[in-house]
Amino acid sequence: MLATLERIELVENAEGLARMVLDSEIVEQYQICLYKMQNNKETQRKINQFVNLKELFDEVQRFGKYHPDYKRVMLQIREYKREMDLDPLVAEFKLAENDLQSLLDEISIMIGSSVSEHIKVPTGNPFFDSGHGSGCGGGGSCGCG
Repeated sequence: MLATLERIELVENAEGLARMVLDSEIVEQYQICLYKMQNNKETQRKINQFVNLKELFDEVQRFGKYHPDYKRVMLQIREYKREMDLDPLVAEFKLAENDLQSLLDEISIMIGSSVSEHIKVPTGNPFFDSGHGSGCGGGGSCGCG
């Protein structure tokens, strides 16, 4: 019975944490930036232009430099990506996305380390990756074996 009550409490606490994150200024800024990016015709034109060329780029990549359009597509994909990345709304969205990801990484690390310092929390960010490289698969000595 106690295990069931503990689980209910854990789920309620997790839902509370999720609500706090969703109500945060970081998420609000992310949603504003996403909305502005998705609803700007010029920004969407740049994104769609890049996405459409990316499909051709993937096909050209399969054949490499032997594909007849290799040089043209490689040059164009860089040009389109640069144009898309330099769009102010895309840049603003990427910053907001990074801020949100950092918040989620910090929360994950706090939860993982509160359970054990040996829990590895994959964040995709080398500054936040936790775990001390010990234990099985970490290259350290875990004492098993």
